[in-house]
Amino acid sequence: MSPRLEGRGISVRFGGLLALDRVDLEVADGAILGLIGPNGAGKTTCFGVLSGLVRPQSGQVLMDGHDVTGASPQRRARAGLARTFQRLEVFSGLTVREHLVVAYRSRGRNVATRIALDCLGAGRRPFSGEDEAIETILDRLGLTKLAAAPAGALPLGTGRLVELGRALATRPRVLLLDEPSSGLDADETAALTELLRSLQAELDLSLVLVEHNVDMVLGLAHRVTVLDFGQVIADGTPAEVRASEAVQTAYLGAAP
Repeated sequence: MSPRLEGRGISVRFGGLLALDRVDLEVADGAILGLIGPNGAGKTTCFGVLSGLVRPQSGQVLMDGHDVTGASPQRRARAGLARTFQRLEVFSGLTVREHLVVAYRSRGRNVATRIALDCLGAGRRPFSGEDEAIETILDRLGLTKLAAAPAGALPLGTGRLVELGRALATRPRVLLLDEPSSGLDADETAALTELLRSLQAELDLSLVLVEHNVDMVLGLAHRVTVLDFGQVIADGTPAEVRASEAVQTAYLGAAP
């Protein structure tokens, strides 16, 4: 069976900077892949390539064995790929529920976000299954009581749940999470970790997690890929990565 998402020999150059150098990675069905490395290692660029925001100079991106290297982010979304961003990205004037409605209407159909936004309002007719799906997500993320609240007025931790809910509303098979714990305190990070673990199992999601919180990644991921200066320096189970001398030297600190 083909991996749900795979990168083969991905290289990206920005002028004289080689940001990614023949990077290979894959995430299997229902698996969690952690992508870690020092600042400037190429993690964000790699996410850009996987989501379609950055075009590699060489290499391939495949979803379920199909080459999507030249596909737009919208086409990848319709194929089952969703992502969040390190910097919280919400529409400040839309409610929590409206964020999910727009995402739900955009998935699997050739519907631009602008058209989905135009359909919002008291007189809108929900798409088939829309209300049930959105209520389920709101309830699962603990956002039901905040459904009518403007998303831009919410605390950072709650805003990240809105962004996660918006991604889930597209009904993804692969979810890319870019620094989901950024700005969260220890209790919020622990709660988010348990939420992601349970969502992955319940929804049969494949997750790719870029995260500076190494303990979170090593405690959550089934497999970890480590980048340094645009190259893969380690790939394996969390235990194997933690024990790697190359990773200890480059990222985790000198081995004891």
